[in-house]
Amino acid sequence: MENLVIIGSGPAGLTAAIYAARANLEPLLLAGALPGGLLTQTSEVENFPGFPDGIEGVDLMMRCQQQAEKFGAKVVYETVEKVELKKNHPHKIIFTSGESITAKAIIVATGSSPRWLGLESEQRLKNHGVSACATCDGAFFRDKPVVVAGGGDTAMEEALFLTKFASSVTVVHRRDTLRASKIMADRAVNHPKITFAWNSVVDEIIGTEKVEAVRIKNVNTDEITELPCNGFFAALGHDPNTGLFKGQIEMDKKGFIVLHDQSSKTSVEGVFVAGDCADNVYRQAVSAAGMGCKAAIDAERWLAE
Repeated sequence: MENLVIIGSGPAGLTAAIYAARANLEPLLLAGALPGGLLTQTSEVENFPGFPDGIEGVDLMMRCQQQAEKFGAKVVYETVEKVELKKNHPHKIIFTSGESITAKAIIVATGSSPRWLGLESEQRLKNHGVSACATCDGAFFRDKPVVVAGGGDTAMEEALFLTKFASSVTVVHRRDTLRASKIMADRAVNHPKITFAWNSVVDEIIGTEKVEAVRIKNVNTDEITELPCNGFFAALGHDPNTGLFKGQIEMDKKGFIVLHDQSSKTSVEGVFVAGDCADNVYRQAVSAAGMGCKAAIDAERWLAE
């Protein structure tokens, strides 16, 4: 039986592993299908403290893993198929390989996944002008035109943030009214740098090695227009990677795990959570790392009791 199992290997999971390992808990970290988490799909990270010249997302996560392993954390490249959480009993984790382990305590750090349009070009040009995080990548588009797809608060927040850098921001929305809250919608509509392509969808992202334009289709007239730009941001929201725990842990209506007592504690005794699977507001590497620290400390104290 393991003392502590950490599910997820992004900033939250690896920070939890560092703290837990330094506390001699000998944590086992399950790296999952995407070792290093979403940050490994980002090119240069410029807003993580301690790296004034920036650092590649993959390199940052590799350093975090090396630090965790240095203190005694064990990293296993397994993907979890099923979790059975049991009150007052060891929790059971079953891998896709069919093997299983038990754990006294678990830290859930499975992250979230941005919603995409589903275009082949969207995936092909990811990190080459295509992004789902304005806070992460907006500074790369200084004085360049960009396009944002979406009509909710997320899209308005992304568009408004991008005005700090981009020469212009075009928001593409499939309806003629925004789903965003009135205050966010008003801010965006009245911003001099933001224009709207109403009743429209992004039909294609154009570019060979980097984004050069987007093709927009009017849903009412089927008219096709091509809009030159250097950046495309999918602002369609995020889905937490919490399906494994559905029906076993308290979640909000969007599927994010609910935190209890201003801590990392969940509704299940001995199960803690960190990072984007519980954070629908900030979704930053540094805030996820902070949550990983809290979860490790909470788990250490719980195990000691």
